[in-house]
Amino acid sequence: MTELRVGTINFGPFNRTLIGFDQVFDTLEYRNSVNYPPYNVIKSDENNYTVEVAVAGFKKKEITVQLDKEQLLIKGIKQKDEQKQQYLHHGLSARSFNHQFTIAEHMVVKSASMEDGILTVVLERKLPESKKPRIIEIE
Repeated sequence: MTELRVGTINFGPFNRTLIGFDQVFDTLEYRNSVNYPPYNVIKSDENNYTVEVAVAGFKKKEITVQLDKEQLLIKGIKQKDEQKQQYLHHGLSARSFNHQFTIAEHMVVKSASMEDGILTVVLERKLPESKKPRIIEIE
């Protein structure tokens, strides 16, 4: 049995005693290793967040942003150039990517925009009135 390590945490002992949770550890390992393209997650305040993804070299039509239950999926499918170009230096990566972010319940995507090679997705938590804390009047 191989030991799974994420950062400096060794999940090996847990993996032997928690039957059926191996998928959780695999997910942690996968999410810790995905770093292309680079991205930022910014918390503006208690209910507002922004995800920025560096998408230099991608066109808008090559990127999709999808919200599916508690998953924000950002995909970039790089179209193959029909022209064979001779690069003297090829520093911009041209590979496809798939980022998956788990988001909290009641999160909505307010906007998605792309400018200067950065895809910006703005999220907001919109709690229904029934879920918000309320003060009960004492009679």
